[in-house]
Amino acid sequence: MSETILHITSREAWETARKQGRYTAPSLANEGFIHCSTYAQVLAVAEKFYKGQAGLILLVIDSTRLASNLKWESPFDGAFRPKVSTPDRFPHIYGPINLDAVVQVLDFVPASDGSFVLPSLS
Repeated sequence: MSETILHITSREAWETARKQGRYTAPSLANEGFIHCSTYAQVLAVAEKFYKGQAGLILLVIDSTRLASNLKWESPFDGAFRPKVSTPDRFPHIYGPINLDAVVQVLDFVPASDGSFVLPSLS
């Protein structure tokens, strides 16, 4: 059964990934994994780390298609505790994201007050 997870990134980073044949994020080099969220978690993440930023997209990832390891973990520093119903465990991808695991790319545009609204997944 597929489990959909989401990753917030810039359109520019996605275009670079498409040219390179795989997606990486600065956190992969710095922390050893790529941060992702569930649908229920992503708004809290966006509000905390991306409020008001333009040029963002959501990568919708089918976790069963990932070539890299996926682990569900609590935030390491304990600093981020979003107001979500899930128990503080986030999907972390330990390696690059293969492009065929990305099943949808959605514009993630902030409202005039800088907040985000979740687009519908298809």
